[in-house]
Amino acid sequence: MPTPEPDAPALSTPDTGSSALPPRLHRTPAHSGARPPAPLKKPVNTLAIVPKSARITSLGRKAYNVLLYEAQDQGLDKDVFRVPLDRVVRGVDFDSNDHALIKKHLRAMVSTTVEWQSPTTGEGAAWNVSGLLAHARLTKERGQVWVEWSYAVNLKQELLEPTVFARLKLEIISQLRSHAGIALYEICTRYKDIGRTSRQPWRWWHPVLSGQPPSERTAKLEYRIFKRDTLKPAMAEVSAVTDLEVELQEHKDGRFISEIQFLIRPKSQTPLALKQPPEPIDLSLVARARDLGVDEDKAEDLLQAFGGQAMAAALEILAQRIASSFPQPLKDPYRYLRALMPGQVPPPAEPEAAEAAEPAALAAASGAGGEARAADNNREAQAKRQTRWAEEWIRRRREQVVAQIAAMSPEGQGALSADLLADMERRQVHPSIRKRLQTSGWQHPMVLPEMVRYYAVGSLGEQWDKPTPQQLLQIAAELGDA
Repeated sequence: MPTPEPDAPALSTPDTGSSALPPRLHRTPAHSGARPPAPLKKPVNTLAIVPKSARITSLGRKAYNVLLYEAQDQGLDKDVFRVPLDRVVRGVDFDSNDHALIKKHLRAMVSTTVEWQSPTTGEGAAWNVSGLLAHARLTKERGQVWVEWSYAVNLKQELLEPTVFARLKLEIISQLRSHAGIALYEICTRYKDIGRTSRQPWRWWHPVLSGQPPSERTAKLEYRIFKRDTLKPAMAEVSAVTDLEVELQEHKDGRFISEIQFLIRPKSQTPLALKQPPEPIDLSLVARARDLGVDEDKAEDLLQAFGGQAMAAALEILAQRIASSFPQPLKDPYRYLRALMPGQVPPPAEPEAAEAAEPAALAAASGAGGEARAADNNREAQAKRQTRWAEEWIRRRREQVVAQIAAMSPEGQGALSADLLADMERRQVHPSIRKRLQTSGWQHPMVLPEMVRYYAVGSLGEQWDKPTPQQLLQIAAELGDA
């Protein structure tokens, strides 16, 4: 293990942060004066775990935190812990193939070998190596699915009654998507009162934050790539979602970055409540992607990177494409699904934003020129707004269609272009446009509208460019009344 700098912070007492658990984890109090449940006390040795045999995913880390909270709640006197499965994860049906997803993650927690270490040398009492769980079991009793688990004997005492730990807010962790964001938040929470983490070689941080075990590939990793792909996104996520602001501090050895640490500042005020509750991990989306031919691990990566709203919308389009088999059966569902993701899907709708716009517009117009004039102005303004919303929806739909075509193999694009040429000849499209298709390809500005229409009608139907009222409402909520 690398040795941190001499002045690295070494704490002997835990921080004093408080926490509330998400609603689905709250216990029913025994009486009206019952105290609220305590936050998760995560031992310092479990904050910077280094996987040795398999990757740790964000979903796996979140589930492990919930299991640890439940075990701490049940107490050290138990050897085996059990809770209803729906306290740990939602969105799966035990009587279908979906429970295989849960088995996969539980199997990984048992079989994944990890080194348990503190982010700062001197805090943890000992070094340990073991699996995340000693065993796991699923059973169905009276229609309810239960999960059972235990911990290695050399870790149980410290896991359930830690002496040095971080107080973690599970409702914040539920909003973080990436493993790097979760791990960075957990470590920074531990040291928020000091204001900085310890200095460690940047290669020490890579498996801790990425959840990837060291390998020949990671040994060749350059710092600039690690910074771009892992550090910056994780810091941005933590600073945006949590009650902490995190800044990277780099330390050079000559011309090269050798060690890094993170500066931590609590936010000056408590973040405002979200307009919508945090989006839960929905394993049914992973199950549906699997049923559509997408590898489970890749589907989980997409869900982690883009969220449930984008995933659900893209899966709808993928299902339509597979059902149509136009212009040929889809060969690579994952590539197709991935092409639909970045920046293509509208954010969650906020109906109240659109509904509140009308009374405000009426009131303003009424004060200026009377009720009749206000009504006329409102109708005209509403027509313009709806036109703008429809144009934005159609623009996005066209971009989605272009992305779908681009996701096809070169051979598939060639066959599709040949079919389009035959269609344009049948419809007697202007010879100059047909010539552009033959010489410059389907992405030429003169040809692209023809290709988009031809492909969209064949794969999505005649109404492909007709938004539904709900789809317009989503655009309205995003664009507002400006």
